[in-house]
Amino acid sequence: MKVRRKLRHAKTHALGWSVLIAPALLALLLAGCLIGLWGVVSSWTRDLPSLDNADAFAYARQSYMYAGDGTTLLAEFQLEKRDPVENSRISAYALKGTVATEDVRFYEHDGVDPMGIARAVMKNLAGGRLEGASTITQQLVRNTVLSEEATDITIERKVREAALALEMEKRFDKATLLNMYLNTINYGDGCYGIQAAARNYFQVDAIDLTLTQAATLVGIPQSPTMLNPKEHPEACLARRNAVLGRMLADDVITQEEHDEAIKAPLDLNPEQPAPYQGIHAYPYFTSYVRDKLLEEGNKYGCSYADLFKGGLTIYTTLDPSLQDKAEAACAQQNAQMAGGLESSLVAMSPENGHVLAMVGGRNYESDQWNIATQGGRPPGSTFKVFTLIAALKAGISPQVITDCTSPLRLPSGQTIENFGGANYGKRTLASATAISSNTGYYRLAEKLGPQEIIDAAASMGIDQKLPSLPIITLGTEDATPLQMTAAYNTLAARGVYRAPVVISKIEDAEGNVIYESPSEGKRVLEEDITGATTKVLRGVFESGEGTARGFGPSNGQPVAGKTGTSSQFRDHWLVGYCPTLTCAAWIGNRDFSPTPESLNAHALWGNFMSRALEGKAPVPFPVVPDPHYTTLPAPEPEEDEDEEKDEGKDAEEIEGKDPRTAPNVVGMQVNDALSTLAEYWVYYSYVASDQPSGTVLSQSVDGKAVSIRVSRGSP
Repeated sequence: MKVRRKLRHAKTHALGWSVLIAPALLALLLAGCLIGLWGVVSSWTRDLPSLDNADAFAYARQSYMYAGDGTTLLAEFQLEKRDPVENSRISAYALKGTVATEDVRFYEHDGVDPMGIARAVMKNLAGGRLEGASTITQQLVRNTVLSEEATDITIERKVREAALALEMEKRFDKATLLNMYLNTINYGDGCYGIQAAARNYFQVDAIDLTLTQAATLVGIPQSPTMLNPKEHPEACLARRNAVLGRMLADDVITQEEHDEAIKAPLDLNPEQPAPYQGIHAYPYFTSYVRDKLLEEGNKYGCSYADLFKGGLTIYTTLDPSLQDKAEAACAQQNAQMAGGLESSLVAMSPENGHVLAMVGGRNYESDQWNIATQGGRPPGSTFKVFTLIAALKAGISPQVITDCTSPLRLPSGQTIENFGGANYGKRTLASATAISSNTGYYRLAEKLGPQEIIDAAASMGIDQKLPSLPIITLGTEDATPLQMTAAYNTLAARGVYRAPVVISKIEDAEGNVIYESPSEGKRVLEEDITGATTKVLRGVFESGEGTARGFGPSNGQPVAGKTGTSSQFRDHWLVGYCPTLTCAAWIGNRDFSPTPESLNAHALWGNFMSRALEGKAPVPFPVVPDPHYTTLPAPEPEEDEDEEKDEGKDAEEIEGKDPRTAPNVVGMQVNDALSTLAEYWVYYSYVASDQPSGTVLSQSVDGKAVSIRVSRGSP
């Protein structure tokens, strides 16, 4: 019996100890779980992004590009349709409707809503529709600082999101948080932010949203793709009505407003789709500027992110009026040509190097290759300008006699010929330029040496590697119309080279100027050399034999320039200038196939320049003294009767106007005199005189020819 009592007593004591120990063990277990959970949570939140990062809440903003007038929109660059606005510029319906729909206790919690979480858990456990219970602040976190983790459907991400939301609520007031949310949330169709959505779907500003419009937008973020009103109008309408119900339940609207709004259709008024590549106007120029901004290490300090997300405002140099005239001239030229022939044109300002107009082909949408700036084409005889400059710098007078006989057979067996096989005989360098003698310029290039030509071209912006061969004087190596325009623009600017400027200024999203184009250029030629070059190149337009005679501007503006044709007539050029404008015109096929021999770019160039200068008074070229020439024309024998007889015999073989009708050229420079007497057969000889070298001293009739004597300066 005693034993039994002891056993019962032992059992009673064991039961008592169990009652005491079990809770303690449970408490220890729970504590361990909590400690472990805390450790896990701590590890999850150890590397949270800093809210001090200036870029954490930076909105991606689209950039705008304008023409030189500051108002003509050329392009918009954006990854997202976004236009941040303050709360004062957002409809009250949208502000209050967002809170009523997305986070009804927004103004009560501290970033995380325990009641909302409990409600979501109960509904999810009950088998109802899944709910996430994310507050507006949590959604803001997910769309900004945790955007890279937004697609992770894990407890860890939710914990990190909640931790950051609690921290954000300490830093920002509710109005700021709501504004940040409304400017970042996805409203479908590529729209981020309520202003962009309002413009996209209804073409109104966010402040002007009606009740039904605001409710439509408020409902979209739940599923931006499936609730896009353009693609899924019925689903969007049902969601809008659900939003109206929540707004009614939260006393945002009255029963009467609710009932009336429920009956209304979506009534969308969508914006037109964005233009191709975001380019609104003048695509060849605009795309060229865009590509310059995206070049690695560009001088503008612009990156891909800056252009497409940084909210830049880019002001270009394009003159819309001149661009329209350039396109009209090219369109007229294209209409007159058969097949796939195209035209290209670039115009620049000598004052500052601004590119004022650019046409890169017939149709940008069908072919984005920009003839004006990409690849290059053989510039033909327009390249002779660099040989001319090299000759003038070497002290060779434009009146030096040059051998322009054709053909010229080289030791290699190659043959150089003038255009059409013409034999121009011996004539001055100025005259050889006006008629564009290939043989004369080849011989001159041999005399100068190719490196002098290469150096002259390089100083004027032709920076590609050129072979050290005399043949380069004939324009055998590629150059773009933009390069050739900039080179000739140096002559119009009296020897100051300016690299082509296409961007005048860039402002950041806050309106700060982050780039401004320099105004200064680099002097690469002395003024006397540029003045002498211009005098010679005027002969191309003014000489009776000039290859561009009659194609100057219609307002009478004096111009200078050079024509050019590449091998097998694949390319036709005219590059020319006046004191206020430089232009390169090109015609050819994109595929480099030959074109008709009769084709040239003269009419295109003259058409554009006439349009560009219409109504403007002619501006004379500046008067510049000639450079000092060390290589002067050799004096001709004055009393060699046999030679005069031989010359007279040659004269009889050439038809010329009656010399008795010739205008008086005494006092003119010899080149101008020869241009004036282009329709006459002319004898001229040089004599020592106190008059400046090259001045015509006397004029007389000698048989069928006009005879003039020219000063070669003091003995």
